[in-house]
Amino acid sequence: MPDDDHVPISARDAKRLFADWKAAPAIVLAVSGGPDSIALMWLAARWRRALARGPRLIAVTVDHGLRAEAAAEAREVGRLARSLDLTHRTLRWTGPKPKTGLPAAARAARYRLLAQAAQAARATHILTAHTRDDQAETLLMRLLRGSGIAGLAAMARETEREGVLLARPLLNVPKSQLIATLQRAKIGFADDPTNRDAGFTRPRIRTLMPALAAEGGDARNLARLAARLARANAAVEILVDGAERYLALRDRQSPQGGGQTFDATAFAAMPEEIRLRLLLRAINRFGHEGPAELGKVEALLAALDRTAADSRPKPGHSGQKQRLKQTLAGALVSLIDGRIRIEPAPARRRRTD
Repeated sequence: MPDDDHVPISARDAKRLFADWKAAPAIVLAVSGGPDSIALMWLAARWRRALARGPRLIAVTVDHGLRAEAAAEAREVGRLARSLDLTHRTLRWTGPKPKTGLPAAARAARYRLLAQAAQAARATHILTAHTRDDQAETLLMRLLRGSGIAGLAAMARETEREGVLLARPLLNVPKSQLIATLQRAKIGFADDPTNRDAGFTRPRIRTLMPALAAEGGDARNLARLAARLARANAAVEILVDGAERYLALRDRQSPQGGGQTFDATAFAAMPEEIRLRLLLRAINRFGHEGPAELGKVEALLAALDRTAADSRPKPGHSGQKQRLKQTLAGALVSLIDGRIRIEPAPARRRRTD
């Protein structure tokens, strides 16, 4: 039997991979010049040619200005794009670069520039070349950071970002299959040495993959785990939707000035994961410094539970009033007289010397 992970992707497979986006008016393809994104561009162009009518494809390369070779790689992408009858644009991340947190800052800049390109082209989607290998690495990175179920679900096939839909058609495709596809088509690609730079987390995780695969933790199984966790996360979110509606019906008082309130007794009766997500939603909705960190929301929930427990009447004593106020991610969370309220926190006063 052939090893499917090394079999080039056929035209029929490409049709299946991109089928969800055939009705889009225009699509931006994020193409860095590496094997994954070059394969994305080549496969998308092949798919588009087979359609009687299909979306306009615009290949966009973001030059972060971090490597001297990046400009030449962008020009190579442009030449290949033109040979495939695709429009190509190179966008540059200008300005000072942070000394710490560079990968996250570069990623944010890349998505911001891609979104701007999509809006300029009136494209509804940005397609990226994230693979099954990337999904497995993302799961491991988030596992080591102690992420919850939502984080361990890793990357979704389609999400909204910067006002545009971000889609990942190759999320279940191994990198080896993309390389085999390019080799058969005799298409070259760039090699980014930062993908092996042990100064960054993802390359260090990547070096662990062979040992994990030997124990059964290969990319296929890890990606399958992420998919199962995504399924569980979706089910929990439906329960949270129902809990939010239930609490809204119980609490008939309309908050003044914007905010959300919960009946503390009804809230306390719910499972901990539901309560955490209700708080997280409300804080992110009304706070102005989010998103809130899960660990801090867990600490806040524990404080709410302690306050509620301390206020319960003890034998021979009347109960104390429930009273707690904390700010988190730009939201003010209070528990006063049986009601939990989440609202925008007052603006911080600027210090004057």
